[in-house]
This record gives sequence, structure tokens and C-alpha cells, in this order.
Amino acid sequence: MSEQLRRTRIIATLGPATDAPGMLKKVLAEGVDVVRLNFSHGNADDHRARAAAARAAAAELGREVAVLGDLQGPKIRVERFADGAVHLDVGARFTLDCRADAPPGDATRVGVGYLDLWRDVNPGDLLLLDDGLIVLDVINVVPEQVQCEVRVGGRLSDRKGINRQGGGLTVAALSDKDRHDIQLAAEIQVDFLAVSFVKSAADVEQARRLLQEAGGDAAIVAKIERTEAMAVLGEIIDASDVVMVARGDLGVEIGDAELPGLQKRSSAKRWNAVAPSSPPPR
Repeated sequence: MSEQLRRTRIIATLGPATDAPGMLKKVLAEGVDVVRLNFSHGNADDHRARAAAARAAAAELGREVAVLGDLQGPKIRVERFADGAVHLDVGARFTLDCRADAPPGDATRVGVGYLDLWRDVNPGDLLLLDDGLIVLDVINVVPEQVQCEVRVGGRLSDRKGINRQGGGLTVAALSDKDRHDIQLAAEIQVDFLAVSFVKSAADVEQARRLLQEAGGDAAIVAKIERTEAMAVLGEIIDASDVVMVARGDLGVEIGDAELPGLQKRSSAKRWNAVAPSSPPPR
């Protein structure tokens, strides 16, 4: 298919593998339209260097390639284990410890990064860890503890994500880290800024305001990966420049079978792409 007829846009995430000499130019030459800086990993100097290298390589190739900064967002995770990964057996009791000073975990308990988790869940809820590979039944909630029974067991290692089936966690869309990364995004003049775990139009508007206050003018990408976003999808789309259905976390919360319909709804409302054929005008 010719470049003129190709409507699909290709995103490539930059990282240590693309830092190798000549690799980035090869990647762009294969037809990448957008390079993604994942603010969940790396440091500010890494992102500055990769954005500059991508723009230099694109200029050498005579191509327009956009830079997308992807905010980490408030993904809820377990903390670290004392002796590495543990194995959770079906029927075993396992506690999510919501104290700020929770000790390193073991096969019976582990700390969590979201300290208000115990306020958001109730007995009978299902918690899905590591993208749904491990399933916990909430059997009791006491201050700063979520006591669970393992329904689906397996290997659990450091910093794996936690979702509540059906959504409903109240953590804010922008963390303190995200606010710092918005400053960085403005500094390196990304073309797109992706806001993770959006649940309302207000989340999008807040990110746009913070970016503009920092001197940036990127298009805002709303990542739909929370159940709550589905009820106000039209408002989120209207507030955003681009919508991305982030199927990993969303699929864990609502089930994979619901994803195609949601993606179709979002594209019918406006458009469901990640980048137009060229970066937005400055």
C-alpha cells in the first residue's frame, strides 16, 4: 500500500535498544510515524537525548516524525518483596498492606503504592494483579489492610499492577511525577502528550492547562483504560485531540470481549488514531 493510501500510523517506543548507533535511523526508515517516550521508565536526560536523536534522524531521512510523551499515570502496583518473586497458592490468604512504612513483602502480604486502596474496596470485590494473571477475592477490609483469598494463583513479583474488576478506584489521574514530566514534555516540545488512566474530561483539561502553563502546546491524547471513562466517553473525546483505547488495563477491568465495541464507539464519535499524517503546527 502506498504512503498516500496508508491510514494506519505506526508508533515505536524508544528505549535502550534504540540507543544503539544507527538503530533509530533504521527504525524510522521502516515507516514509523511517531516515537514514544515512556515516562514510566528512564530519566529526564534519557528522554531529552532520545527526542533530539529522533528529530535528527528524521531530518536526515527527510521525514516528519512526531514525538509523543506518555505520562506514567497513577497505575496502582504492589511494592517489592524481600526475597524476590513469591508464589501464591489457590486458597491461601494474602494481605495488601496500605501502610506507608509497610515492610518488604512475602508470600502472605505485600505493600501497595496506593495507600487509600483499603478505602476503595469492599468484601466481595475481585482484585486482578499482573494484568489479571492473579485474582484475589477481598474477604475483609480493616484500616490500612485489604485481606484477600487467592482465587487464581501464580508467580507474583515486584511492582506488578493492581486493578479492581469493574473499576471504581478513586486515585487521581495526575500524580506528582506526572506533573514533573509535563514540565519535561514542555521543555522538549513533544508533539503529543498522552494522559494515562483518564476518567473524566476534567483530567484532560487539567493536563492541557499544566502543559500550556509550562510553555508546551502539544496535542493531548486521552488514554481510555478505566471503566469509569466509558460512562463519559463522549465528554472525554470532546476535550481531547486524540483518543487511544489502551486495551491492556481496560481489558483487565471490563473483559476483553467488551473492547472491540468500545473502540468502535470511540471512533464513531470522532476518530481513533494516535497521530495525523504530520505533527500539529506550532
